[in-house]
Amino acid sequence: MGTQLQLIPAPADGAVDAADEAVDLLLDSGRAPGEVLVLTTGENHPWAAHELSFGEGSYWAQHDAGDDVFYADADAERLGGRPVVVVAVNGGDDAVTARALPSAMARAGALLIVCGDPERINAVLGANA
Repeated sequence: MGTQLQLIPAPADGAVDAADEAVDLLLDSGRAPGEVLVLTTGENHPWAAHELSFGEGSYWAQHDAGDDVFYADADAERLGGRPVVVVAVNGGDDAVTARALPSAMARAGALLIVCGDPERINAVLGANA
């Protein structure tokens, strides 16, 4: 039963807000915070930027602990899989998005939610299909 894909249309500058709303809905519907990974293709999510300001060590320790929602750059190599992956297509070029979506799909155990411009996302996904 593969991974479900859900697309949430949003402009690039609204993709992170859309991702945050998606996370809120997931948690409200009973998903555990540790089941959710949020990736950004452009600027870091504010949470990630804040946590990284304390250093990579403590940042990745939170990823490895796995007891809360984790926010990361879509290109980060150390990421593990989680049942739900939310991608905010909030910038970066098409090459970044083209790499991010298949790797996010591979990491998502049950559900992949992509927030961004549907035409752009479909074009990128179509190029990979």
